Amino acid sequence: MSEHRRKPQQPQSGGRAAARRAAQQRPSRGAGSGRDVPTASPSGPYSPQPGHGSRADARRAAGRGSAGRGRGAEGAGSPKRFINYPRGEKVGWKRFVPSWKLVGGTTLGFFAVMTAGAGIGIAMVNKPDVNKTAVAQNNVFYWSDDTQMVATGGAVNRQIVPIDKIPLSMQNAVIAAENESFESDKGVDPMGIARAVWNMAKGGSTQGGSTITQQYVKNQYLDSDQTLKRKVTELFISIKVGASEEKNDILAGYLNTAYYGRDAYGIQAAARAYFGKDSHKLTPSESAFLASVLKGPNLYNPDGGIGAAATPEANRERAEKRWAWVLDREVEVGRMQQAERAQYKEFPKLIESAQAAGMSGQIGYLVETAKLHMLKSKGIKVEDLAKGGYQIRTTFDKKRVDALVKAVEGTRDGMLDEKARPDTDTFVQFGAASVDVKSGALVALYGGPGIDKKHFNNNANTTGVQVGSTWKPFVLAAAMQYGTQNSDGEGISAESKYMASDLTVINNRSGEPLRDGAGKPFRQKNESPTDYGYVTLNKAMEDSINVPFAQLIFDVGHSKVKAVAEATGILPESFDPNDNASFALGTSTPSAIRMADSYATFAASGVHHDPYSVRSVKKDGKDVPGFEAPKGQRAMDNSIADNITKVLRNVVEKGTGTKAKKLGRPAAGKTGTTDKNMSAWFVGYTPELSTSVALFRSDPSAKKKELISMRGVAGIPSLHGGDIPAEIWTKYMKEALKGVPESEFPKPDELGVVADASGAPSPTPSPSPSPSSSPSPSNSPSPSPSPSPSRSGGKPTCKPWAICEPSPSASSSRSPSPSPSKTRDRPSGGTGDFPIGGSTGD
Repeated sequence: MSEHRRKPQQPQSGGRAAARRAAQQRPSRGAGSGRDVPTASPSGPYSPQPGHGSRADARRAAGRGSAGRGRGAEGAGSPKRFINYPRGEKVGWKRFVPSWKLVGGTTLGFFAVMTAGAGIGIAMVNKPDVNKTAVAQNNVFYWSDDTQMVATGGAVNRQIVPIDKIPLSMQNAVIAAENESFESDKGVDPMGIARAVWNMAKGGSTQGGSTITQQYVKNQYLDSDQTLKRKVTELFISIKVGASEEKNDILAGYLNTAYYGRDAYGIQAAARAYFGKDSHKLTPSESAFLASVLKGPNLYNPDGGIGAAATPEANRERAEKRWAWVLDREVEVGRMQQAERAQYKEFPKLIESAQAAGMSGQIGYLVETAKLHMLKSKGIKVEDLAKGGYQIRTTFDKKRVDALVKAVEGTRDGMLDEKARPDTDTFVQFGAASVDVKSGALVALYGGPGIDKKHFNNNANTTGVQVGSTWKPFVLAAAMQYGTQNSDGEGISAESKYMASDLTVINNRSGEPLRDGAGKPFRQKNESPTDYGYVTLNKAMEDSINVPFAQLIFDVGHSKVKAVAEATGILPESFDPNDNASFALGTSTPSAIRMADSYATFAASGVHHDPYSVRSVKKDGKDVPGFEAPKGQRAMDNSIADNITKVLRNVVEKGTGTKAKKLGRPAAGKTGTTDKNMSAWFVGYTPELSTSVALFRSDPSAKKKELISMRGVAGIPSLHGGDIPAEIWTKYMKEALKGVPESEFPKPDELGVVADASGAPSPTPSPSPSPSSSPSPSNSPSPSPSPSPSRSGGKPTCKPWAICEPSPSASSSRSPSPSPSKTRDRPSGGTGDFPIGGSTGD
């Protein structure tokens, strides 16, 4: 090295001092970390360092300290981690970016675990054995005293047949309709599984889209829980079955375990149930029908099913369309020639169902009602019930059911004569229901002659029949609770006076006359042309005068009346959708069960219990939760309910319902009759029982269900609710209450103000001694009324004079609310579309 680049040597102390100074200049973080930071050392062959070299060492030491800080805990001396994440060699956000090694290793590990798990899962599950499920179990229904009512299903309604006993036409129909790729797929549908998992993740139930193999596997489970665990198990078994069994065996297994309706499991049982022949004798047309039913027997069995959408008419229409589609589909996928398809133009003829065996009289209707409650309460499927194994304890009292049958059929036989009066006394139908006031338990019903006599509609739970003047108590209760525009929002007394004369002009809330179809002022008609003048609402209810209530509903507001009716248990789906004068007179169409339950709210001083028909359920001996009795909810103040009872007692004592006086104990009730005598009702109660009776005419065998006028029935020119319905009610209640101690209704509190209608002799409201204990909210305008007595708003779900099947919610559990603003979902039912007029008065 040249001499001129050499520096003079510095003393050692100078080098050490420089190193110390360099160390002191490091940031405090390094010192605070507790680490030993190396300083310049005098040892080594170059120990005599010049002062300039010492500064270079200091810089290098500072650099090492900075690098150490970057590595943090991963610095020198730290053990090497198995997974380097966060990455120690990176700085800042880059530490959290995984390396390609980490990504690749994780992905590989995930698939390895999934593959191993799937392999273990497939190895552990067992393939289904169709022979183990060949015997169905009974469902046993019990009366309220725990004695057996009936055992349904059961025995052996499934016979396993080999693939060579299943006609090729049936095989083709099912493959074409449900799984076109069956012969080439691996047994599972990845997209269908993805849809099911996604739907469950959103909180819904698993969807369809399964292959025939998956459906075959699913049929082996006696429950149908919609859970991820069940879906995964089904997937594993399906993969195992698809890989280890022949396609013919899988197809035969599916057809031998599927449910076809009419309590038939398996193709052989279905062929016998619908066509009275063995499966190998099925024609291509019959095969297409059975393949159609597999879509969902409750909705495609032409006999009808359970629920509002499963009427015989609707089911048959669906079945015929599906049948035609299956045949066309076979042509489309190459499993039938077009020339052969053209031969099948007529829907195959079915034999009569033997499903009604052992379900004579009222038993069939009782079982159907209990099933509806089960399906709605716990989401149990029709197929689950068909498999059996349930023990169902109902609320039905055998003695009271027998008493109701005796009252209905005794009155019918004594008053109707179809031979002498064929034009008037034929097709007369009865429906009735009786509810325990204190619990809401459905203790008796009358649904018709019996499903064994081909009367499949349950008249006790059928909507589509207007209730007439039995609706008026809801209008009066709303006025007592919310007041009118003449009472400044205070509840009014039943002593308030309203014009009652026939053909009085009805005004809207603005005081302007309603208009009829011709644009003229609408005049409400009473049954009687009597010039009543102004009468109290009490008197108007007693004599069932229409005019006061037609005006009162506009003074109160339609929304308030609906809120009161709903709080007492009337389903909103049964409301007349039109806010006109006739709404007050009973153009809505609740079922007999709902009317009995609603009036029970008045009997219970304003506490409502939803109607229920099942006390408890066991499955294979184990309790099924969720069938506790509904808790009572206050629907209205007790003073309102008790005052309604006081008014309805007058109806029985000296009004249109005097036939009920024969009961010989405290009773309250209301008669109801509709325009043209299309229906007649009596709904009444004691402190113990609430019972409704409905009478109407309809041909049960007619394809299109329509009501027929009852004028002249039983030789009565104009039949009313106070006639045959009140007679039946009284006979039943006498028998049903035998041995039950007589009790009185609560004495009502003084209620509301006297707020007469506009034009009354004394229009100024005068307070009663004790105002309502429940303050009422301020009045709000009701929805705009219909300007014409003809129906114009809201398209109902039933056609004119149609009888609609009930919703599964007929026995569903709901908690009413006294608040008019609170809307509660309820299972759907039918609404009637009847001409304006509603009640004719009784």
